[in-house]
Amino acid sequence: MKSLLPSPSLPPRSLLPAPLEQGDEGGFSLGLLARALRKNWFLVVLAVAAFVTGASLYTSRLTRIYEAVASVQLDPQPLMPLGNQTGGQVGPESYWSNQEYFATQLQVLTSRKVAEAVVRKLALNRDHSFVTNKPAGPQGGASEVSIDFAANLLRSRMEVKQIADSRLTRVTYRDADPSRAQRVLAGIVDEYVDQNLDRTLDTASQRAEWLDTQLVKLKQELESQEMDLHDFKKRNNLLSVSFDDQSNMLRAQIQQLNSALTDLKARQERVAARLAVLQGINAENPAAIPQSELLGDGLLKSLRSSYLDAEEQLGRLRAMGKGDNHPDVQAAAVTLQSSHDALQTEIQNIRHGCEADLDAVHRELAGVTRLYETAKTQAMDLNLNEVRYARLRRSKDNTEHVFGVVLERSTESGLSKLMPFNNVRVLDRPLVPAAPVLPRPSLNLALGAALGLLVGLFFAVGRELLDRTVRDAADVERELGIPSIGSLPDVQGRAGLATLYYGAYPHGRAHKRNSSGSESNPERLVPEMLVHHYPKSAAAEAARAIRTNLLLTSPDRPYKTLLVTSPSPAEGKTMVAASVAIAMAQAGQRVCLVDCDLRRPRVHSIFGSPIAPGVTVAMLDPSKLDEALIKTSAPDLWILPAGPTPPNPADLMHSDAFGRLLEALQSRFDRIVIDSPPAGIVTDPVVLSTRVDATLLVVRARRTRRESARHALRSLMDVGGTVPGFIINAVGATGDGYPYSYYGSYSQETKPAET
Repeated sequence: MKSLLPSPSLPPRSLLPAPLEQGDEGGFSLGLLARALRKNWFLVVLAVAAFVTGASLYTSRLTRIYEAVASVQLDPQPLMPLGNQTGGQVGPESYWSNQEYFATQLQVLTSRKVAEAVVRKLALNRDHSFVTNKPAGPQGGASEVSIDFAANLLRSRMEVKQIADSRLTRVTYRDADPSRAQRVLAGIVDEYVDQNLDRTLDTASQRAEWLDTQLVKLKQELESQEMDLHDFKKRNNLLSVSFDDQSNMLRAQIQQLNSALTDLKARQERVAARLAVLQGINAENPAAIPQSELLGDGLLKSLRSSYLDAEEQLGRLRAMGKGDNHPDVQAAAVTLQSSHDALQTEIQNIRHGCEADLDAVHRELAGVTRLYETAKTQAMDLNLNEVRYARLRRSKDNTEHVFGVVLERSTESGLSKLMPFNNVRVLDRPLVPAAPVLPRPSLNLALGAALGLLVGLFFAVGRELLDRTVRDAADVERELGIPSIGSLPDVQGRAGLATLYYGAYPHGRAHKRNSSGSESNPERLVPEMLVHHYPKSAAAEAARAIRTNLLLTSPDRPYKTLLVTSPSPAEGKTMVAASVAIAMAQAGQRVCLVDCDLRRPRVHSIFGSPIAPGVTVAMLDPSKLDEALIKTSAPDLWILPAGPTPPNPADLMHSDAFGRLLEALQSRFDRIVIDSPPAGIVTDPVVLSTRVDATLLVVRARRTRRESARHALRSLMDVGGTVPGFIINAVGATGDGYPYSYYGSYSQETKPAET
C-alpha cells in the first residue's frame, strides 16, 4: 500500500488519539460497570428477582431452630477461706495463666465427657426427634443410636464463647424444640458444674496425700542440716564471735599493719638517702659537707669551722711570704691536720650510725611484713569459712522455708477436703426460647438479593466484555478518541420506514406524498432518499445536524471535498454519503455525490441512473465529464456514478488523472461528497483520504466492531488523513441515547413536503 501513496509526512504518534495509543480497555473499571448496567440492566433485575425468589422458597422450607442461652462464671482462683497466698498480685504471667485457664474450661464445656453424661442422663440417644432435630412429637418407632453418636450431635449444636473483659462464659444450644433446647442446656451446665466440683475434691485429696509424704522427707532433711551447721561452728570456733566481728577485727589489724609498713618504707628511704649523701663526701675536701648535715649536727658544724679557720690561717701565713719551715707555718699546718682528722673521724662516725639505722629499719620492715601476710591469710581463711557457713545456713533456711510452706499447704488441703468450694457457678440458667433464631428471612432475602446482584453484574459485565461492537457515540468516542459529527437513525425494515417516514398518523395512513407531489408506497422508497422525500422526518433532521456540525468543525476553511468511508461493509456509508449530500444541497449549495466505490458501486442504483460512463470514463477522457454528471431530482444535487469496474481501483485513485478529475469537480461544485469502499478492507479510501479536505468515518450501531473501527482510523491517520469525527449510523428510534422518538412525535403534527 505504501508504494501507491504520495509519501505524505506522517503525523507524530503523540498527535494520534489517546485510545489508539493505549489500545482497547482490557481491565475492569467503573466506566465499564456503568455501561454494563445501562445496557444490560434487565439481566441484573432478572438475576436479583430469581435469587430473591429462590431464597424465599429455601427459607420457607427450613426447620425453625430455637436457641437457649446460659451464663457461667469462671474464677481462675478457687475460693480460699484460709486466705489468698498470692497476695492478689496481677501481672503478665497471671494474665496469660488466666487466659489459658479460660480456654481450657471452654474446651471442657464442649468435651465429649460432658456430652456423654448429659446424653445418658436425659436418654437423648433414644429420642428420635433429638437425633433428627425435629420438634417433639410421636417417636415413630425409631431405632436407638449410640451414646457417642448422640454426644457428637449435642456438641455440634452447642457453642461456648467467653464474654470479652469478664469472667463470664456464654453457652448456647440450638434445637428444633424450644423446651428440649432449655432442658438439654440446663443438663450441660449442671453436669459441667458437678464434674468441676468432683475434680476439685479429687485434686484436693491427691494434693493432701502428696504434701504429707513430702512433709516427712523435709523434716528429716531439716534436722540433718541443722546438725551439720552445729558441727561446722564447733570445728571452726564460731560459738562466741560472729563472722562480722572477726572480720572487723582482722580488718582493723590489717589497716594498722599496712600503715606501719608504709611508715617503715618511708623511713627506709630517708635513711638510705642520707647514707648515700654521706658516702659521697670527698675525703680530700671534708669541708664540702651538705648543709642538711650541718644543720642537724652541732659538733660537725664546729669541727668544720675549726678546719676552715686553720686552713685560712695557713694560707694567710704563706701569703705573708713565710716558708714551710717557718715555725708559725709549721704550727698552722699541725693545727690544720688535726682539724682535718677530727672532721674526717666525725663524718665516719655519722656514716656508721646511718648504716646501723638502715639495718634496723630493714629488720623491722621484715617483721611487720610477716605480720601483715599472716593477717591476710587469716582474713582469707575467715572468708572461706564464712562462705561454707553461709552455704550450710542457706540450705538449712531453704529447707526450713519449704518445710513451713508444705506444712501450711498440708493443713489447708486437709481443711479443703472438709469444705468443698467450687470456683464455677451458673449465673443465668437457661430459659425456654420464645422465638426461633434460624432461619433468618430478612438476612436470607438480603443475601439472595446481594448474590443475585453479583451474578447479574457478572453476566452484565461479561456480556459487555464479550460484545465487541459499538452501541452508541460514547462507545466510539471512548474507543477512537475523536468526536461525534452526528448520527442517523435506523430506517431498515418496514417498521423503521413507517416510524421515520410518517410518524404515527391517525386513521392508519400508510402513504405520503413525495417531493414531486405524487403518492408513493414506503416499501418502494429507497432509504438513502429519505432526506429528500421527507425533509421534516427524523432522518432529515439528523442529516441537517451533521451538515451543521461539519460547518462548525472548520468555520474558517470549510471542507469542500468530503470522503465517506467505513471500517467494514454493510455499515451504511453510502446512505450517510447520500443523506449528507442531499442535506448540503438543501442548503442551496451545488453538491456532487461521487461514487468512488469502484468495487461495489451503489450510488447509481439509489437515484435510478445508469452506471456508465461515470468516474472511470471521465478520468480517461475529461471531455466526457459533462456526459457523466447526472442531475438528480433533488435540487442542486448531481451524481457522478462509478462507471465501468477497473481491474486496479487503488491505482486509479492514486493516479494524476483522478487528481485532475477532482480539480475539475471542485471548479464546478461548492461541495463534493465521495463514497468509497470500507477502509478496513481495501486501500482505496486510505489513498483518497490524502486527496480530500476531510474524511468521515461511518460506524454502525451494534454491528461495527471496535477493533475494526480502530484499525480503519489508524490506517487513515497514518497517511496524514484529516478525520474530524465519526458518524454513527442505524441508531435505534428510542435507545442508545438518541431521542428520535421526539422527531417522530414532531412529525405527526406536520405534513410531508410537497414540491
